[in-house]
Amino acid sequence: MEKKELTKQQEKLARFAKALGHPIRIAILEMLANQSCCYHGDMSGVLPIAKSTLSQHLNELKDAGLIQGEITPPTVRYCINRENWHLAKNLFSSFFSSKQPENIFCE
Repeated sequence: MEKKELTKQQEKLARFAKALGHPIRIAILEMLANQSCCYHGDMSGVLPIAKSTLSQHLNELKDAGLIQGEITPPTVRYCINRENWHLAKNLFSSFFSSKQPENIFCE
């Protein structure tokens, strides 16, 4: 087989997948997807984790580009990054629709 370089789409898809790889991050995204924005303090009152742990998860989602934050001292407001949200949706959709299960599973 010929060695191939990774594409930008593969790298971006993997980055999104890594960010989605924790149930708390999924809960954060679900919460943010159902409202225009949310404050860090509001999320910490709803999610079953410490504020410092919540901050780590928010940073992971922000670093992946799935959310964006706006600092208005003393609070931080987060919302979905709509452009990257649609990009992630399209990349995952394309990835899963292009694979045929009979070709990817071993017997």
